[in-house]
Amino acid sequence: MERVTKRRPQNLLESFNFAFEGIIHVLRTQRNMRIHFLAAVVVLVAAVWIGVSKLELIALLLAIAFVFITEMINSAIEQAIDVATTSFDPLAKLAKDVAAGAVLIATINAVAIGYLVSPARSPIAARGCSTS
Repeated sequence: MERVTKRRPQNLLESFNFAFEGIIHVLRTQRNMRIHFLAAVVVLVAAVWIGVSKLELIALLLAIAFVFITEMINSAIEQAIDVATTSFDPLAKLAKDVAAGAVLIATINAVAIGYLVSPARSPIAARGCSTS
């Protein structure tokens, strides 16, 4: 893995470039982030296609952002622990497990929000809710 040298960004644009490099790095190296990203694209396309309200779209976007953020923090924690430890450490394992648990909670939350937003508009749900 490539070592990054310590240096402070010289301007705001450089700070944003570093942030984008981090996002690109996570998408390139973390399988779960790619899975979350693909799921987010599918959900957002479906949401626009079924015509969710602006508030529902905001809820979906916040849930997706929550998953992305926790996945990125999880990746950062795992990589920092890998750099700091050379052998198995039960506390390092615990820290990684807790970070992964945060991603799981964020993902369950996102699925729940997706479920709450979609059933009334889904053709399957609409057939199940008929009053005739």
